[in-house]
Amino acid sequence: MGESLKCDICGKLATVHLTQIVNNKIHKVNLCEECAQQKGVTSSAGFSLADMLAQNLDLSLEGMEESSQEPHCTHCGCTVEGFKKHGRLGCPDCYVALKSVIEPILGNIHKEVIHKGKRPVSGLTRIEFKKQVEALDEQIETAIAEERYEDAARLRDEIRVLENQMPTTES
Repeated sequence: MGESLKCDICGKLATVHLTQIVNNKIHKVNLCEECAQQKGVTSSAGFSLADMLAQNLDLSLEGMEESSQEPHCTHCGCTVEGFKKHGRLGCPDCYVALKSVIEPILGNIHKEVIHKGKRPVSGLTRIEFKKQVEALDEQIETAIAEERYEDAARLRDEIRVLENQMPTTES
């Protein structure tokens, strides 16, 4: 069974898992029963992920000092207040300009604040093996075309060794 998920707000064991699709983008939130009730998620009135993110942002900003110059994006003008209001950033530059505000929120919502790719590590390993085998196949074809049969046989043996080492898919 998979790893137990923690509540994105308080860190307790999450029992409520929400998925909201807005503008063809999927947003997921994990909540414990207590936080779900406090946010009104269990009510039939509805729930907005943007509202929860804004409330989560309020919590993460409580400890920050008031500054006369609020962080903002110099490219699009997005501010912390605008992010809290809409739950969205204006452009890719916002991630850099508002990093000090966004990273604590991402750290609470996700396990990491750095995107590490979409493929599982085991998938990458299989892809790398497949590329190695394909490269060796091309070398075999070249060796046969050039009548270097000993080289072709050696490359064939290398492929067999690789195929024996290739990780199997787990069911």
